[in-house]
Amino acid sequence: MSPAAILFDFDGTLIDSAPSILASFAAALQHTGLKAAVPLTPSLIGPPLLTTVGTLLGTDDEPTRQRFAAAFREQYDLAGYRHTVAYDGVPALLEGLHEAGIHLYIVTNKRIAPTRRILAHLRWEHWFRGVYALDALQPPAPNKKSLVRDVLQREALRAADTWMVGDSAEDQSSAEGNALRFFAACWGYGQALGDGPRSPLQLLTLATAQR
Repeated sequence: MSPAAILFDFDGTLIDSAPSILASFAAALQHTGLKAAVPLTPSLIGPPLLTTVGTLLGTDDEPTRQRFAAAFREQYDLAGYRHTVAYDGVPALLEGLHEAGIHLYIVTNKRIAPTRRILAHLRWEHWFRGVYALDALQPPAPNKKSLVRDVLQREALRAADTWMVGDSAEDQSSAEGNALRFFAACWGYGQALGDGPRSPLQLLTLATAQR
């Protein structure tokens, strides 16, 4: 059955965040005067921010890592987010789902402020009925599984009619823990999760085939 609603992860699913993160790391290095111990490459991206900062700077000094992390967030929110790019086919996917009457939501670990800036930058706001992040709730959601559960309750979504699309094992477990059908975004970072739509167009076809 086609879904009534789809919950989308953001980074690695709808957008490639690597260019914006690396640009913000470069700006933070310049702003703080600190030196990188390793090259600025996409291989840095993935672990929690403070872990990545320690790798980038080659230090486990907590004050230094915290200072750089704060500079990174400032640079990212100021201008770095504008380097974000959409995966090929994602705008057509979102437009097609929206036109089919499927309600779309974002559920992300990314902070809500840059998430909304990116949506405005890409001019995607009109496609989503709700945008949810861990820090958008009061108190903040402890993890994505809890966030998804809260979204289902707030939006009165039936699990049987709702899909979730993401790129990580956490996305998959968050969907399955809330009885949602899960699809790995294999066009993004979700290739490691195995079988899934190979392109946004394939997902669009799956979601609208029986409407």
